Amino acid sequence: MRLLIVEDEKRLALSLAKGLTAEGYAVDVVHDGREGLHRATETPYDLVILDIMLPGLNGYRVCAALRAAGHDVPILMLTAKDGEYDEAEGLDTGADDYLTKPFSYVVLVARVKALLRRRGTAGASPVHVVGELTVDTAAHRVHVGEDEVTLTAKEFAVLEQLVVRAGEVVSKARILEHVWDFAYDGDPNIVEVYVSTLRRKLGASLIRTVRGAGYRLEVPQ
Repeated sequence: MRLLIVEDEKRLALSLAKGLTAEGYAVDVVHDGREGLHRATETPYDLVILDIMLPGLNGYRVCAALRAAGHDVPILMLTAKDGEYDEAEGLDTGADDYLTKPFSYVVLVARVKALLRRRGTAGASPVHVVGELTVDTAAHRVHVGEDEVTLTAKEFAVLEQLVVRAGEVVSKARILEHVWDFAYDGDPNIVEVYVSTLRRKLGASLIRTVRGAGYRLEVPQ
């Protein structure tokens, strides 16, 4: 899943990005409200972490503009302010949750996961069963038959892109877009490396390469 952090405290923003990347998310960071609004409008993010006190446009205005344009991406607002009025204003503009600085990183991750889980369970089950493969995207657990398989955060993120579209071709570009961040400029063949690892751990025949198009998680007939 791909997250956007809009936070002008660069040290905090980069620290959050590093931690969330280690959790398996693709994370983009901007430090200005106008840039944040532009990025959130142009890119299909799964969640936005939005500071209130920003240069350009403040977080309230960014949030309100996104909602007015019809974007339903979950928004977690951050602020150094502390008071019921500020929380009410943030929620009134369309934010989904609110966290006051200073906050625990563990609490932030829990809020992020809860918002993503809430969004996912609103439409479809977080548990995907494809033949012998069971993937719980909420609990980040994978089983092949009765055996649990341990995956790294990035391996799970690649598998998630495939399992939620089981039977469909998923392009390498889409996997890169949702698993690696906007600034990634390394070798796009990194996707092949992770697919190869997934085949080794889950079964060689599970993921088929569709030449020139991408990868497909095979659904048993």
